[in-house]
Amino acid sequence: METGDLVTPGGLRVDAGALTWRFSRSPGPGGQHVNTSETRAQLTCDLEAAGLPLLVFARLVAKLGTPVQVSASTERSQLRNREAALARLATKLDDAAKIEPVRRKTRPSKGAVRSRLDEKRRDALRKSARQWRPED
Repeated sequence: METGDLVTPGGLRVDAGALTWRFSRSPGPGGQHVNTSETRAQLTCDLEAAGLPLLVFARLVAKLGTPVQVSASTERSQLRNREAALARLATKLDDAAKIEPVRRKTRPSKGAVRSRLDEKRRDALRKSARQWRPED
């Protein structure tokens, strides 16, 4: 394990060799500092080189694709934007790695069906009472 490995809050460990950084100038207002400093951090994670278990890898590729990219440009310093990009990548990987529980089909109870049909009947009567009739 390298010291630069990313460990997500969910426990996924991504090899440092799978992470690629790129820096550029941040867009938007900010004066001289933003026009001369490359503070925007873009982090790319190659999932094939990340060293993840096969089941987790397959789930991540199905949801996110092979290269996963995040960027951060909200902070004024490159270091804080790096930290923000790492945090965003970690949450993105954790969210995609979750196994969604299988929904079991349920039936509405007899009472629920009966009350729904009674309500439909009441609404139909109310609406039919609004209609114009020639004898009115």
